[in-house]
Amino acid sequence: MNLLQIFKKKQAAQKAEVLPILPEEIYAAGVLDLQDVIAPHALKVSSRELDLGEKIARTFFVISYPRFLTTGWFAPIINMDKVLDISIFIHPMDTSEMLRKFQKKVAEVQSQISTREQKGMVRDPMLDTAYADLENLRDSLQQAQERIFEVGLYLTIYGNTREEIDKVESEVRSVLESRLVYIRPALFQQEQGFRSVLPIATDELDVHTKLNSAPLSSIFPFISFDLTSNRGILFGINRHNSSLILFDRFSLENFNSVCFAKSGAGKSYMTKLEILRSLMFDTEVIVIDPEREYEYLAETVGGRYFNISLSSEHHINPFDLAVPREDENPADVLRSNIIALVGLFRIMLGGLTPEEDAIVDKAITETYALKDITPEANFAQIEPPLLSDFELVLSGMEGSDSLVQRLSKYTKGTWAGFMNRPTNVDMNKKLVVFSVRDMEDDLKPVAMYIITHHIWNTVRKELRKRLLVIDEAWWMMRSADTASFLFSIAKRGRKYFLGISTITQDVSDFLNSPYGIPMITNSSIQILLRQSPTSVDLVQQTFKLSDEEKYLLLESDVGEGIFFAGLKHVAIKVIASYTEDQIITSDPSQILAIRKAKQELEDSASAGETQATNIPRIENLNAAGPSSSQNAETPV
Repeated sequence: MNLLQIFKKKQAAQKAEVLPILPEEIYAAGVLDLQDVIAPHALKVSSRELDLGEKIARTFFVISYPRFLTTGWFAPIINMDKVLDISIFIHPMDTSEMLRKFQKKVAEVQSQISTREQKGMVRDPMLDTAYADLENLRDSLQQAQERIFEVGLYLTIYGNTREEIDKVESEVRSVLESRLVYIRPALFQQEQGFRSVLPIATDELDVHTKLNSAPLSSIFPFISFDLTSNRGILFGINRHNSSLILFDRFSLENFNSVCFAKSGAGKSYMTKLEILRSLMFDTEVIVIDPEREYEYLAETVGGRYFNISLSSEHHINPFDLAVPREDENPADVLRSNIIALVGLFRIMLGGLTPEEDAIVDKAITETYALKDITPEANFAQIEPPLLSDFELVLSGMEGSDSLVQRLSKYTKGTWAGFMNRPTNVDMNKKLVVFSVRDMEDDLKPVAMYIITHHIWNTVRKELRKRLLVIDEAWWMMRSADTASFLFSIAKRGRKYFLGISTITQDVSDFLNSPYGIPMITNSSIQILLRQSPTSVDLVQQTFKLSDEEKYLLLESDVGEGIFFAGLKHVAIKVIASYTEDQIITSDPSQILAIRKAKQELEDSASAGETQATNIPRIENLNAAGPSSSQNAETPV
């Protein structure tokens, strides 16, 4: 056998000994387990902390408690706006064994007290207190009123740098030590401590303190502010624990809300988000818009938008009458409308003396009578009078010269045509917006009063779930008559399934009105977003806020603040989806981008081209057969 044959034989033998690698083995070698996915890329264990990739973790255990633990003492730690993990290990102890130990301990303390008495020493208050506590606890154990537990309480805090984690440790220590609760770092046991706070129920630190049932119960429930209900719309995210703030205002004791915030804090953004989500739950929404911020929203959802001004083609006749419902007396409806009109003329004419008030009241009644409008008439089939009819009646009354002269600017002067025409406003859509931006400032309170009165008459015609949004409500609070009328609607709205949402940035004007505080107390939901330093003290006093909550309002970002519902309140952050944001944004740069995209779409359509667009649109919100609230989904 030559050398070549020997080499080939040896090579064949080597190939036979090497088994082929199967594809399944290659796949198995490359599969990642869950621990490979969630594990940090590096881990460094030191005496005081763990370096978990880009994060630093430090674990502590509680070593000492005070003699008394008050309920909720642990809440400030749980609700601290920091990233931390907490574990509580509770090990029940045998009561009979503990009673034997207590008997021995009581005997030791009693012996020390007797020894001091025999030696004539001064009584030691600490021994007396310990003896009394031991006796009371022993009695409770014997009567099965208490049990003894070994409790381990561990905390792990996190930070990106050592300076950050030292700052968090200082805050945690100060909160706990102010309650006489002391913690220590798990020196040279950071790895065991970190595993002890993981949700695997393994107590590797084994640092326990004996607690009876009463102080142990002060740790529970594991307090974390939660403000939500089983149904409703998403108002925002709970900044304490990232839970959802879901509420249905129509399930509360009343359906009203108030919102206070400085300019640019996100109050209109939050309101438009609530409107958009409420429309999905078959709620009709009516908006009084002082700055033309809701026009694009109304256009997008297929609603109606009315621009109320002196040159507008839309008119509202203040003499319109609501059709009485079956449970209403027509005489009461007529009388209520007359009272509301007297309040309107008080605003229009710059105030009325008692004599002028009586003249105006009588003139309104005679104006209705001129059109054969009496409590016995059918309000649905009558033509209501106009302001010029009222002027005609008023001019024929004694002592009305001054009133007629002041009224003439609304019928013949500069402001003529605004309200001296029949109503041509149709409110048969799910979303109706009345804009008063182009109305002169002197006439805005008058316009908002007339619009609100017209809305109120519409609401009383038919029982439906409705939400009335009054943006920049401080315009109405500046006059006692408009504020009084708004307050009366807020009180009576529940009867007609109407919720009032008042929004304002001028907190002082709102709260200084005699109807400001009553409006707040008659609102089940109150929302405070970022406040200015000049008004935050007034807000703190009104809502009984703590200093921490006051500073939270000063330092909050756009769309952040405090959400009140009843007696509870939490820190809130408003969250919108991309599509919602495109519809409700008030950011000028975003609005310009949307308009540009819309113009490009129109140009492409005119050129016969089909291009994709990001302009959102919600269709069929006003189609017959509105979607059921059970099938509607709240976008997050």
